[in-house]
Amino acid sequence: MKTIDASTWKKEIPAFREKTAAFYAGEVDKGAYKGFSGFYGSYAQKGGKASMLRLRMTAGCVTKEKMAFVADAIRRYQVKTMHFTTCETIQLHDLNQDQVCGIMEEALDAGIVTMGGGGDFPRNVMCSPLSGVEKDEYFDVLPWAKAAGEYLMNFIKAEKMPRKLKVCFSNSPENVPHATYRDLGFAAREDGKFDVYSAGGLGNNPRFGVKVAEGIEPEKILYYIKAMWLTFRAYGNYENRGKARTRYMQEALGGAEAYRKAYLEKLDEVFASGEDLDISVTPEEVTKAPCGEAPKSWRVMEQKQTGLYTVSWHPIGGKPAPDEFCALSDLLQTMEGAEIRLAPDETAYIINLTGEEAAKVLEATENGARTLFETSVSCIGASICQVGVRDSQALLEACIKAVRNAAIPDGALPQIHISGCPSSCGTHQTGAIGFRGGVKMVDKAAKPAFVLYVNGEEKQGKEAMGRELGTMLEENIPEFLVTLGEAVAESGKDFYTWNRSNPMALEKVASLYLSN
Repeated sequence: MKTIDASTWKKEIPAFREKTAAFYAGEVDKGAYKGFSGFYGSYAQKGGKASMLRLRMTAGCVTKEKMAFVADAIRRYQVKTMHFTTCETIQLHDLNQDQVCGIMEEALDAGIVTMGGGGDFPRNVMCSPLSGVEKDEYFDVLPWAKAAGEYLMNFIKAEKMPRKLKVCFSNSPENVPHATYRDLGFAAREDGKFDVYSAGGLGNNPRFGVKVAEGIEPEKILYYIKAMWLTFRAYGNYENRGKARTRYMQEALGGAEAYRKAYLEKLDEVFASGEDLDISVTPEEVTKAPCGEAPKSWRVMEQKQTGLYTVSWHPIGGKPAPDEFCALSDLLQTMEGAEIRLAPDETAYIINLTGEEAAKVLEATENGARTLFETSVSCIGASICQVGVRDSQALLEACIKAVRNAAIPDGALPQIHISGCPSSCGTHQTGAIGFRGGVKMVDKAAKPAFVLYVNGEEKQGKEAMGRELGTMLEENIPEFLVTLGEAVAESGKDFYTWNRSNPMALEKVASLYLSN
């Protein structure tokens, strides 16, 4: 399997510098610049006065070395805003022309590629964040996810790509990275093999993936990735950007079974071509010696490696304070084998810690979420995103403030998911409670509002898209959540038990706040 080295990607940088300079000089409009800059993993922010940069972190892995680079770049370039994304990447925001160009080029020397981070390209390969250290996983899928990430970089300039191609690997039925409803998902089995799902996705016209293969050997995964590309080349609607996603092929071909047949025909072509895409990987062994016992905390988890621990850290809204990120990086440099794993719910997991190290990391990350509800998910929001409709980050902050002020106990509210627009970057369709940004006409005036979704489910075999209940004015959402939390707390149950035992109770509370 050939790979693309940093020198090859560096040859692309001068063109980005030139076009970016023209954009900031007002010589290129934002539409033309967006079509160009997405290839580089960068977009202009709302208003066109600043840029964002998306740093690929294949399989959500942020090694100590990569973390040190990011921390150094934050300090030298005085970066003020960063975000852990639901695609397991790190985004840097509010960058000027020199910052975005400089960090992009320097990142390549640290093994961090930004190319293909936006636009019509394979996106960051995702993986169950605790793969390799989780006690109940079927097997460690991380090495296969990394191999897939390297292979997919060869398709960055391939013709007729879908508008996005999201590939992920799940290590258990918890299905944390949503392997059963991505463009291409590899779901681990107890027998050490994968089931393969294809042509799924959230956002407009959401679809669960079609199971196109069962029990495949991990060494064969690249054949299935190439077949995905060939299937879209043959049947994808690349003339209409609104439908240039793999999930639209299910409908275009006449249903799931017809799609499965078409995909398998392309898979047969790949195998018959004689191209050798077999791969072999060796999982990394964690051999670190234990030292001490970790503090008792809901944020500390035992790993399957005896005596080692993981600490979870969920900055509110997935937005860590840059100085706290840098301080954590400094701390981790002293800890053998430690690294960060990013999750699709914007949580960062710091893995391979001794008990003594876990205590230090716990203290260094104390400013994050305090409760399950505070681990709620939000896209970056309309204050930054060009296509955003509502400021999802501001809504989340208002909701957390209201819930804290009302002293709602932990467990009475679930993790909620907020997207600022229909794109579902906040995965609003897969949460127990989800909100999608929109507007509501009140007395002939447009008012900020969100569409409410309930009872989404991500677990494999139980997947469900959230049911749309109606539209709620943004100003009413914090009060709705407080009322809901009070009702659950009064029952003496946690939210999930309460919701299962009273199927219509959530809808009844919501009806008090939905706009007619």
